[in-house]
Amino acid sequence: MVLIDTNVLLDVLQNDAEWAPWSQDQLDAASATDTLAINPIIYSELSMAFARIEELDAVIEEVSLKLEAIPRDALFLAGKVFLTYRRSQGTKYSVLPDFFIGAHAAVTQWPILTRDVGRYRRHFPTVQLIAP
Repeated sequence: MVLIDTNVLLDVLQNDAEWAPWSQDQLDAASATDTLAINPIIYSELSMAFARIEELDAVIEEVSLKLEAIPRDALFLAGKVFLTYRRSQGTKYSVLPDFFIGAHAAVTQWPILTRDVGRYRRHFPTVQLIAP
């Protein structure tokens, strides 16, 4: 199982001039050997790119993404790591979704396919990242 970060999916869906080729190649490579997964946080972030839920669900089915629940221990870990981030002078409040995604990958021991490596490397050093 490989957890696919929102930015990679948006690269392809929005045909990003810089990143779509890399992201598509990585999705193709990962799907050849593993199941591609998203979680409710990624689903929610993706929803912003669609007008209707049916459109998003059709893309998820077309790409063969599996929607996986976030385990309770990952939810707990996300809160603890976010608290550490805030106590160490972390000033951004909008990063909590990354902590849910990172904790989910850490607890399940799944790699994350992402272009946004900074927080994952710093706060979840055991998570394998598939990144540029």
